[in-house]
Amino acid sequence: MHFDHAGIATEDARELATLYEALFGLETVHEEAFDGMRVVFLEVGDGYFELLEPLEDGTIASYLEDNGAGIHHLALSTDDIEGALETVRDHDVALIDEEPRPGAWGHSVAFLHPKDTGGILIELVEH
Repeated sequence: MHFDHAGIATEDARELATLYEALFGLETVHEEAFDGMRVVFLEVGDGYFELLEPLEDGTIASYLEDNGAGIHHLALSTDDIEGALETVRDHDVALIDEEPRPGAWGHSVAFLHPKDTGGILIELVEH
């Protein structure tokens, strides 16, 4: 596995992308509306910042209301998400997603519960 992206909750993904492009010389490489969110990916070396803007009520809107803008999750890329989920189960770590589901950019994803991962929401991603 390797680092894939940091998911960042924000009220305005395009505005934050423009700022990060100007400040850090990053490039927006993908944008889509997905699952009630605007999702913007900026390339950062071998990984990404994934900017998450709610377009309707849902997980990110609730997160912003409760916590404000900031890091929502960290994602690790795997070539075998099913095998990674088995490893997680073998270590008695709670899963939010028992099975992989469709994610942004057409990837398969599954989230691990932060109560068992040091308070951090971890996303597994298979490209």
